[in-house]
Amino acid sequence: MITISLRPTGRNWGTITFASTLYLCPILDLLLADIPGKLQAELRLGLQEALVNAAKHGNNLDPGKRVIVRFSLIDNQYWWVISDQGSGFTPCCTSNVDIDPTEYLPPDESENGRGMSILHQIFDQVQWNSKGTELRLCKQIENRNRLALRR
Repeated sequence: MITISLRPTGRNWGTITFASTLYLCPILDLLLADIPGKLQAELRLGLQEALVNAAKHGNNLDPGKRVIVRFSLIDNQYWWVISDQGSGFTPCCTSNVDIDPTEYLPPDESENGRGMSILHQIFDQVQWNSKGTELRLCKQIENRNRLALRR
């Protein structure tokens, strides 16, 4: 079940809540509906990684647990705040994009670290809360050039 609230909360935030699942196509379609076409493929990949992490790693695909996504466009920035109901994790030092996020994982788990690397390549800001249960993503869009008025 998907719950959608497009009524403004705070500064015009919409909310989508869904049971933990990997069937994310309709959710991604809703989240990307107002995104410019040239950004859609890249942001779809990034949001899919974030939602899979929340549902699979955060909630262990427990259909009784929810993933909550709040989203907004604020001052030329698209924001997504993705929360899960899992026990959380301690994010590694992710301020340096050149760090290989798979280095600290055992060889059989190194594939799981690619999602974090993808997030840092796609989004301008990637931040977790201290519990590791909420992810804030931001994508800056180009300022729209204003036409100069001449007299």
